[in-house]
Amino acid sequence: MKIEWIKLVLAIIICNLAGIIGSVFTFQNIHDWYNPILVKPSFAPPGSVIGIIWTVLYFFMGVSLYLLWTDYEEKKDNRYKTVFMLFAAQLIMNAAWSFLFFEMQSPFAGLIGIVILWILIMATIIKANEVNRNAALLLLPYILWVTFAGFLNFTIWQLNLY
Repeated sequence: MKIEWIKLVLAIIICNLAGIIGSVFTFQNIHDWYNPILVKPSFAPPGSVIGIIWTVLYFFMGVSLYLLWTDYEEKKDNRYKTVFMLFAAQLIMNAAWSFLFFEMQSPFAGLIGIVILWILIMATIIKANEVNRNAALLLLPYILWVTFAGFLNFTIWQLNLY
């Protein structure tokens, strides 16, 4: 399979846009609210680690999207449309979580958002697996991280009920 570099770069950029949009809501609130005010559990990773993990995950998501995109152009299977809709929905929810948690300064709203995000990612993986196993496998680290992030979000919510 010949790599179509422009499509690969575009797919990676599309996925990174979720992170860029999310960071708009996150950046100031990290310094004004998250770090100085919220009680966090001992297992909460430092921001630098979280940033590295998300960078890798957005890259994997981009490669997954690229595989689905190039595969669809070859096969024209209608099942891909469902995968693309789910993929887009989870990217939107990914960015929305940052708004819910950081901009609204609400661990509870973030918790609701991350549960919805988890469901959308899982649905994306299941549907992607029906058409391109490698694209689905590339999303497994993402669902694992969001599972951890969901537990972290829940714990932060519990520690800050006042």
